[in-house]
Amino acid sequence: MESLKVIEIVGTVAFSIAGTFAAMEKKLDVFGTFIIAFITALGGGTLRDMLLGEVPVRWLFEFSSGFIVLLSTIIGLLFKTVIKNYHNVLLLFDSIGLGFFTVVGIQVGIGLDLHPIACIALGTITACFGGVIRDISLSNIPLIFQKEIYATTCIFGGAIFFLLQSMDIPKMPVEIICLVFIVLFRLLSVKFHWQLPVIWKPVK
Repeated sequence: MESLKVIEIVGTVAFSIAGTFAAMEKKLDVFGTFIIAFITALGGGTLRDMLLGEVPVRWLFEFSSGFIVLLSTIIGLLFKTVIKNYHNVLLLFDSIGLGFFTVVGIQVGIGLDLHPIACIALGTITACFGGVIRDISLSNIPLIFQKEIYATTCIFGGAIFFLLQSMDIPKMPVEIICLVFIVLFRLLSVKFHWQLPVIWKPVK
């Protein structure tokens, strides 16, 4: 199995689990939890494919994606009584999904011979917009629109990807370095409260 397919599967699992725990935070039923997991895992890739004119989108033909989401949701639900802090699990798996799906989106763009900036944009869309749809569905303000460093990690990771590629470093190490950077940078930004500048000052 080629590395990109493995990366896509791991990203799907990670985002499915993140969506599952986001739904459990809101105490949704089993069906609602699966729907949130599904849109978290596949929403960004769906938007990407639609922007590229690839319709019907791939998951309508590749049922393996939906099956992976289903299994991941079941696994998440099995641990709902063991794990007490749903938010920390959500943060961890959401960060992992960001890293893996950014690489997937970038490689899709490269496969179409798009400009590096367009490739980074596709990577960011693939990684972030499933979470955007998830948060809107759960009546939350999406993280991408807040002061947290979220989409910025994907953009920085994409820049590192093309910088390393320009040095003629082999494909697999470039992918690994890129996704590891994104995951770690996202987790560290939350731990140390790194944030983007705010426009609106809080009202006293």
